[in-house]
Amino acid sequence: MPPLQPMLAKAAQAVPAQSTPRDAWSYEPKWDGFRSLVFRDGDEVVIGSRGGKDLARYFPEVVDAARAELPARCVVDGEIVVPKTVDGTTRLAWELLSERIHPAASRIRMLAESTPAQFVAFDLIASGDADLTAEPFERRRALLLDTVGTGPVCHVTAATRDSDLAMTWFETFEGAGLDGVVAKRLDGPYVPGKREMVKLKHARTADCVLMGYRLHKNGQGVGSLLLGLYSGEQLVMVGAASAFTDKRRRELLAELQPLRVGDDVVAAGEPSRWRAAGDHSWVPLRPERVLEVAYDQMEGMRFRHSARFLRWRPDRNPDECTYDQLEVPVRYDLADVLAGGG
Repeated sequence: MPPLQPMLAKAAQAVPAQSTPRDAWSYEPKWDGFRSLVFRDGDEVVIGSRGGKDLARYFPEVVDAARAELPARCVVDGEIVVPKTVDGTTRLAWELLSERIHPAASRIRMLAESTPAQFVAFDLIASGDADLTAEPFERRRALLLDTVGTGPVCHVTAATRDSDLAMTWFETFEGAGLDGVVAKRLDGPYVPGKREMVKLKHARTADCVLMGYRLHKNGQGVGSLLLGLYSGEQLVMVGAASAFTDKRRRELLAELQPLRVGDDVVAAGEPSRWRAAGDHSWVPLRPERVLEVAYDQMEGMRFRHSARFLRWRPDRNPDECTYDQLEVPVRYDLADVLAGGG
C-alpha cells in the first residue's frame, strides 16, 4: 500500500563487472524522468513519487493506461517520461515533463493530449496477492516481462547481463535523453528507500535544497543560489551555483520572493576563500525547492568549486537531498600520487 519509497542507487565511476554467479548483475539504461511507483487495484490507480506524493492528477493519460495495460492488481516501479520527436528522431524531453507539474487542471488536460507521457517499467514489486520484495531481481524481472506488455503507453525497459553492451548503451543512449546506466544484483531483493543499486551517470550531479540567494554585485537580480544537503536532520550549506545571464538573474529574483523567510531577514555569510572583502550577506529562503546541479568534486563537506545550475526538480522532496547520493571518491594517501610514492 502507498506510500512506499522506491529502491535507490548510489553513484559509481564504472558499472560493476560480472564475476561469479553469486555476484551477477543486470544492467539497464538510466531513464531521465519522474521516478514513480504505480499502484493498481482494479480501477483505483495511485502514482507514488519518490517522496510519497500521488502524481496521478498530473498524468491522467498514464492513469488510463495503467487501467488498460497493467495487471488488475500490481505495484510496478518505473519512470514517467515525455518523448518528443524532432526531424524523425525521438528522444526524452525533460522540459515538457516538468511542465506537467501545474496547478491548473485545464492545463494538465491540454498537455496530456499535446505532449502525452509514457511509463517505462523496470521492476515488479507486487502482483495479485503476492509481495515480491523478498524475491530475487532475476525472478521479478521475468514476472515483469510476463505481465507488462509493449504499450502503447506502458513499456518495459531493456536490460542486459553483458557489461560491455551496458557501456555501449552508456555511450550511445545519451543522445536519446537517457543519462546513464543502472546495475542491479540478480539475486538482490527489493529494498525500499535503500541505495542497493549502482548508477553510472554522464556527469557528477546532485539534487540540492535551495537555502537562499545572494544578490548580484550590481544589485540587479540574483548573483548566486545557495545550496544545501541534509546530514541527518541538519541542512548544511555546501556551496553555490552562479553564472546566470542578466535577464535570468532578474527573473530568479522575482521568482524566489514568495519563498523568503521574511522581507527584512538577511543572514550573515562566510567570507569567500578568494575574496575576503565585500558583502557576504544572503537572503534565506524556506527550504522547499530542489534543484539539480553539476559539480566537479567535493572538498570535505562542500563542493570544491561553484556548481552549475542544471534544472529545477519538482519531483524531488527536500529531505531526499542528502550526502548519500554523492559519488564517494576513492580514498588515497598523498604519497601514492607523488613521484616515487606507493
